[in-house]
Amino acid sequence: KEKKRHMGDTKHFCPVSLKENFVLHPGLYEHAAKYQEKIYYFSTSEYRDKFLKNPEEYVAHNEPIQAPPLRVCLLGTHGAGKTTCARQIADKLGIFHIQFEEYLQELILPKTKEKVGPHIDEEPEEDVNEMLILSQELGDFSQTITKTETEKSKQVI
Repeated sequence: KEKKRHMGDTKHFCPVSLKENFVLHPGLYEHAAKYQEKIYYFSTSEYRDKFLKNPEEYVAHNEPIQAPPLRVCLLGTHGAGKTTCARQIADKLGIFHIQFEEYLQELILPKTKEKVGPHIDEEPEEDVNEMLILSQELGDFSQTITKTETEKSKQVI
């Protein structure tokens, strides 16, 4: 029978990416190392080498290694209530809420000097003006049609 494997503090996740990037990244069997009779798996060989240079920095001493914060992504169609649900979840769990669209606008605005997106129309006045012009033309057209029809009916009489 095989001996039971003694996994490191982070189990099958890379302890270096957890410590440095605060992200759980699965480790690979090819990049494994043994330290204090425990097996640690790493996402890259560079991370394995970093660990082997200073393993005490990446292992748990008196208390377990802290897990990264909870990250939730809500997807849905426009008007489905994603923002409302996200704010409620953030309040209940005590985490902060990032509205991704607003965050993108903050990143894009300094570069483009204007807001970008499907709901940001630069030409709403032109659209309204075009609609007014079209409706006036339609009204004029219908008036000319009724005038020609009344003239034709007079000629017939």
